[in-house]
Amino acid sequence: MGTNKLFDKSLEYDQMLNKGLALSGEDKFYFIHGRFKDLKNNIPATSTASVTLKKILDFGCGIGDSTKILLEYFKEAEIVGIDTSVNAIAFANENNSDGGKIKYFCIDEFKPDESFDLCFVNGVFHHIKPDDRSAAVKLIYNALKGGGLFSFFENNPNNPGTKLVMRKIDFDKEAITLTPNESRKLLSKNGFSIISTRFLFYFPRYLSVLRFLEKLFTKIPLGAQYYVLGRK
Repeated sequence: MGTNKLFDKSLEYDQMLNKGLALSGEDKFYFIHGRFKDLKNNIPATSTASVTLKKILDFGCGIGDSTKILLEYFKEAEIVGIDTSVNAIAFANENNSDGGKIKYFCIDEFKPDESFDLCFVNGVFHHIKPDDRSAAVKLIYNALKGGGLFSFFENNPNNPGTKLVMRKIDFDKEAITLTPNESRKLLSKNGFSIISTRFLFYFPRYLSVLRFLEKLFTKIPLGAQYYVLGRK
């Protein structure tokens, strides 16, 4: 799927990521928790009934640090993480598994079976060649049960800070970003109904006093990241 070979250097991944994130004044965990908090709060708004997620797919899980934290937010769920990198999956299995509730597989071993309630993807599709993106979305579509949700997180190319951060991260230098409109079209043409698009992370740490305003800005398309929530 055109993912960068740098992802195979599992132990160097954090060093490369933190080099870029240093511009924000935060580490990766600030952004991981921010994504999951907003997603968990937003999902109930998609349905008049209570939403119970029993099975979650983390597509492009990398070394599994996000996957393990995902379980903190959705404690009832069984989580499956998949990735193209053999080394990343080996690292995830060794360091980020959790008592059998999290399982990791190389993507070639994964068989979509329409059993998942939610698929989470963060910052993966800008590493997938544009011609291969529909195939990846179709795999996710086939993994989800009817009514299942797809949370598609991407870096926002309309945010100047995002561009600066990505230039400083080795594995992002050749990335092809997606605008929010491109992401919505990608999901729609592959069978998903679009529920919402939300924008996150407006203020770096030195302006953290203003972060209380961010919950008011989720519809303003300038946050460092955004996510499209779709339903099968």
